[in-house]
Amino acid sequence: MRSNEDSRSAHTTRSLPKIPRSVWALGFVSMFMDISSEMIHALLPLYMVTVLGTSVVAVGVIEGIAEATASITKVFSGALSDRLGKRKLLTVLGYGLAALTKPVFPIASGLEWLTAARFVDRVGKGIRGAPRDALVADVTPAELRGAAFGLRQALDTVGAFLGPLLAIVLMWLTASQFQTVFWVAVIPAFVAVYILIAFVREPETPPAARPVRTPLALHEMVQLGSAYWRLIGLATLFTLARFSEAFLLLRAQDMGLAPLWAPAVLVLMALAYSLSAYPAGVLSDRVGRRGVLMAGLGLLIAADLLLALLPGWGGLALGVAAWGLHLGFSQGVFAAMIADSAPANLRGTAFGLFNLLTGVALLAASVVAGLLWDGAGFQATFLVGAGFAGATLAGLALLR
Repeated sequence: MRSNEDSRSAHTTRSLPKIPRSVWALGFVSMFMDISSEMIHALLPLYMVTVLGTSVVAVGVIEGIAEATASITKVFSGALSDRLGKRKLLTVLGYGLAALTKPVFPIASGLEWLTAARFVDRVGKGIRGAPRDALVADVTPAELRGAAFGLRQALDTVGAFLGPLLAIVLMWLTASQFQTVFWVAVIPAFVAVYILIAFVREPETPPAARPVRTPLALHEMVQLGSAYWRLIGLATLFTLARFSEAFLLLRAQDMGLAPLWAPAVLVLMALAYSLSAYPAGVLSDRVGRRGVLMAGLGLLIAADLLLALLPGWGGLALGVAAWGLHLGFSQGVFAAMIADSAPANLRGTAFGLFNLLTGVALLAASVVAGLLWDGAGFQATFLVGAGFAGATLAGLALLR
């Protein structure tokens, strides 16, 4: 009897996904850095406007330039990681730059220093993004990539909702002392860098993944293959369907939600995202990526329809939760599909191009969503989003 139980236990243990330690470490690195960043970013626009007297337009310009810089940097850092064959080096550089900017926020006395810190922080984000994702793919067996990317996304999202929650609590405890909150935010940033240096191991470069000679050259783009480029087209169309989460906040505001409770909308979305990302990744390893991604698109369509057509707070909560679930069922799966389709020696380039093109698509989608909102109302924004999601679903069904 005992031997049967031991046999079943051993079988269960073997059936569980054994995510490499470096992937766990990268997940916690993302979590701690996101806690730090979101503690600051949740308060920074308010701080700039109310304390430094910055105009709202200036805040928008600064944020736009910062995010555009991050997207562009991702392409070159990914290609450079392919050229050097040293993904951890660039990942440490990116996270290190971000950590070094954190003390600037509490001591900055003017807009110039804050702008410079924000810019360098986003450069750091751009440098680390593609090499980090390529490193996850490098250290993970192909049959576990969905689980690995899902785990990293889940831990990243935990940080994304813990950061604003900690900021709210600390603002309440310190009677709205912005600088105190910013100083506390420095701590998790350096914890992230320590974990990265101490616990992430880069594999030796196998012969099949030798460094490329000319990053971003035309023949390298061709070498990525038709399957990769079809996937990029699909991902871009998908991103056109999922505009910025700021529109979820605008919908809540239209319904009369007090500003104090606005972060609760993003917390609900992030909670649904973090709880679903890892299970969705594991499922994609077992039943295939396409089916899980189709479920994610179905959840996005449901979210758009709920937010457009179902009135009341219940409709808002269900729509926001479905939005978070669609992220859990899509973002990590897309990353795994990129890793599956790209040659090992071009993974950094592949992730960099993916991040750039989907970033541009997200910007375009948000602009169109804003124009629709102003011109035809919130329902038009969400219904058009559902239409784009439906078109992506049809394209995915035809993808080979």
